[in-house]
Amino acid sequence: MAVIRPFKALRPPVHLASRVAALPYDVMNVEEARRMAENNPDSFLHISRPEIDLSPLIDPHSEEVHLKGRENMLDFISRKVLIQDPSPCYYIYRQHLGKIVQTGLVACAAVDDYQSGVIKKHEQTRADKEEDRVRHSDTLDANDEPVFYLFRSHARVEEILASAVYEQPDYHFSTSDGVSHTFWVVADPFLIDELTSLFSDIAGLYIADGHHRSAAAARVRELRKAANPGHTGNEEYNFCMTVMFPESQLNIMPYNRVVRDLNGLSIESFMEKLKLIFDVIPESEAVTPVSRHTFGIYLDGNWSLLQLRQGCVDEENTVERLDVSILQNRLLQPLLGIDNPRTDKRISFVGGVRGSEELERLVDSGEYSVAFSLFPTGISELMELADDNKIMPPKSTWFEPKLRSGLFVHLLS
Repeated sequence: MAVIRPFKALRPPVHLASRVAALPYDVMNVEEARRMAENNPDSFLHISRPEIDLSPLIDPHSEEVHLKGRENMLDFISRKVLIQDPSPCYYIYRQHLGKIVQTGLVACAAVDDYQSGVIKKHEQTRADKEEDRVRHSDTLDANDEPVFYLFRSHARVEEILASAVYEQPDYHFSTSDGVSHTFWVVADPFLIDELTSLFSDIAGLYIADGHHRSAAAARVRELRKAANPGHTGNEEYNFCMTVMFPESQLNIMPYNRVVRDLNGLSIESFMEKLKLIFDVIPESEAVTPVSRHTFGIYLDGNWSLLQLRQGCVDEENTVERLDVSILQNRLLQPLLGIDNPRTDKRISFVGGVRGSEELERLVDSGEYSVAFSLFPTGISELMELADDNKIMPPKSTWFEPKLRSGLFVHLLS
């Protein structure tokens, strides 16, 4: 059963919230982060991406960068850009983008649950990225960005989350990408106790986004446990900050693909090989697949719909039946020679929020030869695969809107 608990968040005063809030550290490069934080000393990017305050020549993974992050966080605290709550609270965080409304609970989840499998994962982590997050969090002495979890629908928890809309929010602001952010502090001890108890009846939590941060939290806990002869298991470092959403609230977008060349094939021979696997239907407009096992392809200025022929997929296999697996195993690997999409520099990934226009732009620019649009992976597919202890192919899901960083920070000591 899932163990969660409230925490005393560091959070910005209301009048600074929109200035502090920033996109997650891993959705931008250093140059983009510098531009985003330009002329804004209160941007949380000074903590989550502290290399922006150092020489452009510095190694972004160096100790100097991590120490700068700690220095910047202490500066935010001293300037009262971040202020700690006096008592442990839960927090309700709602995001609204167009027709998408998602409301989640901000809480700390037990690292023990990650290590025991109550918190389920579906992606592999890269050793270098995991190590960087360990050093960042340990030096900062904080979880500065939440992990994005989901859980199977629970009527009472969802009722509590939905009821927040009738209360005056503690924060409400919009960001330049059109997302509105609304935030309530849950300080009522009776409601805190109820939420804690309700989650003890939930069999598992699922990592939607933040596998490296989850793995890093477990490693930081082990480091601190080993260094603490009086370790009890109740210390803050035994818990990891998260935003948890019920499955009904979440929106997954496709993670589309672009490839730089046709692996030595002419357009004609490539299309002929495609027709051995898929039904190929020319389209006059951009293709946004509306059902599983269909794909859009943009090549030589034209769109076509690809439909996988019946009987080509083992629907009992929770990995092989994913559309990202079908595209990789039936097309990208055998036809285009993309053996390892994690490391092959010939392939790039485009979040679905950027639309078909971005796919067309990349191909029309000549930088890429072909683009593929996909139907999004389903929430149920993600959870069933994680329940089977299986791993998804890389770049299988794109969640939108992105959680904003800086609205809450969890101190580890």
